[in-house]
Amino acid sequence: MSKQTHSFQAEVKQILHLVTHSLYSNKEIFLRELVSNASDACDKLRYEALDHPQLFEDQPNLKVRVLFDAEAKTLTIRDNGIGMSAEEAAAHLGTIAKSGTREFMAKLDGDQKKDAQLIGQFGVGFYSGFIVADRITVESRRAGLPADQGVRWSSEGTGEFELETITKEGRGTDVILHLRDEETEFLSTWRLKSIISKYSDHISLPILMKKETWDAEASKQVVTDEWETVNKAAALWSRSKSEVTDAEYQDFYKQLSYDSEPPLAYTHNRVEGRSEYTQLLYIPAKAPFDLWNRDKRGGVKLYVKRVFIMDDAETLLPVYLRFVKGVIDSADLPLNVSRELLQESRDVKAIREGSTKRILSMLESLADSDSADDKAKYQKFWGEFGNVIKEGIGEDFQNQERLAKLLRFSSTHADEGVSLADYVSRMKEGQDVIYVITADSLAAAKSSPQLEIFRKKGIEVLLLAERVDEWMLSHLHEFEGKQLQSVAKGSVDLGKLQDEEEKKKAEETAEAFKPLVEKLKTALASRAKDVRVSNRLVDSPACVVVEEGDMSGHLARLLKQSGQEAPETRPILEVNPEHALVKRMLDDPRFDDLAQILFDQAVLAEGGQLEDAAAYVQRVTKLLSA
Repeated sequence: MSKQTHSFQAEVKQILHLVTHSLYSNKEIFLRELVSNASDACDKLRYEALDHPQLFEDQPNLKVRVLFDAEAKTLTIRDNGIGMSAEEAAAHLGTIAKSGTREFMAKLDGDQKKDAQLIGQFGVGFYSGFIVADRITVESRRAGLPADQGVRWSSEGTGEFELETITKEGRGTDVILHLRDEETEFLSTWRLKSIISKYSDHISLPILMKKETWDAEASKQVVTDEWETVNKAAALWSRSKSEVTDAEYQDFYKQLSYDSEPPLAYTHNRVEGRSEYTQLLYIPAKAPFDLWNRDKRGGVKLYVKRVFIMDDAETLLPVYLRFVKGVIDSADLPLNVSRELLQESRDVKAIREGSTKRILSMLESLADSDSADDKAKYQKFWGEFGNVIKEGIGEDFQNQERLAKLLRFSSTHADEGVSLADYVSRMKEGQDVIYVITADSLAAAKSSPQLEIFRKKGIEVLLLAERVDEWMLSHLHEFEGKQLQSVAKGSVDLGKLQDEEEKKKAEETAEAFKPLVEKLKTALASRAKDVRVSNRLVDSPACVVVEEGDMSGHLARLLKQSGQEAPETRPILEVNPEHALVKRMLDDPRFDDLAQILFDQAVLAEGGQLEDAAAYVQRVTKLLSA
């Protein structure tokens, strides 16, 4: 066949402009695509040769070679795979999409752009070469055809391509990129090796490049005729777990994460079924500095058939597991045209759900282990990542119950490490709720006057002092059928924990102090929503609480600190009728000042800030000076 010139389909110029300028955020990806195509061609030959071993001809060893000519400014990706006939070259390289260019364009329009199908479906990966080349030449011969039935395809990526028959001794395909003047950075052994190492290191075929040696006379690196393998050609995660040592797992983690410390734990599994994928996931020993940047992408690398696709595949794990490092390698995961954004598909959801459950199982094994070493590991994990796990309570309803079992708190009975299951196991006879308190710090929670009745009766209260705790409590309402109840909201009803005599005495006291309560309501009408006699105080004269269902003072402060508006709610003042100060207030001529001081002290004890601190100081000074 003499040289023939063919036209692309009508819209091809527009499509090639889109491919070379819009679909790739990083131009070095062209090499990943072409090496991946070469690897696919070798895989196809291996498959066809199962029935037709003669297709191997005299080259049974499959490989990919990458070579360049600095003077000619060409970069060649060569494989000895299945190759193409003239008809296949015209069909596969001469059209963007067999099903029609208009369909391809439609898939790239508007919101559908992110939903385009697997890159190989339209051959767009090959055309990514035009990102760096102003002309591409392809020389190929299909395995099994005679040498004189090779084909040369050539195009400048505008509106036409040329086809001609050539003699090609070896089967397979050479993709020759004629680089633009400004793209000479890819005519460097070091640059090419670094790209291959980054994107194609774990392709199972050897990728070969000519070796360089130092020429002392010329004082420069010189390319030799000796070939060397520049990729590892063996993915650790693709090997059987029995073949990989713990030291190899840890070394791979350090290479993957740039972490000098070994991981706390890891899991390596092959999942088969509707979606087939391999997962190798690690839990770091230390939190990264940007852990609280929720916009930061996750730490999981995505591979498809051992070809690197994405560095931070955040769609494969929920946001609250963003600290997890590792690799997920899928055989059939759908991608968008650029391979840089995953489609939201059933396969992606299956991988995310499966990986999430695997990580939670790994954490449960550490948390529930009888081993002191594992318990210490989980305690360390919780110290580093516990607050991130709390985010999952509100984000992952499907796994909320499992996450709740992983939670750890401080309490009035223990400084750390209290699980909800531990708390429930220690509940008093007749106790039917889990008591909690939130505060700005652990010290503030421990010294809160709202805990006094609980301490007196030996009832354990969970102390929550992290910023995320209030948000978590808005989603976690119960555990094993036991409601979570804040001791700072509503009136305290100890139910069966309070005997009839105590209840009767409380009613009598409330009745006896009615005049004081009414007078306090009048004095604090602008500041307190209500005033009532407290049954939660033992040593303190007063405390402030909010109605059940209202926003707590702690949460309101957090919202204001973050620049958000918090609804204005007035607290309820509870007074302790047994306290000496409260007993003498009713007949004291300084009643109004004492009422204001009592309220201010209750606000301060709760961790709040006074609207008029100077007025409080003046009242206390006046009282002390009398």
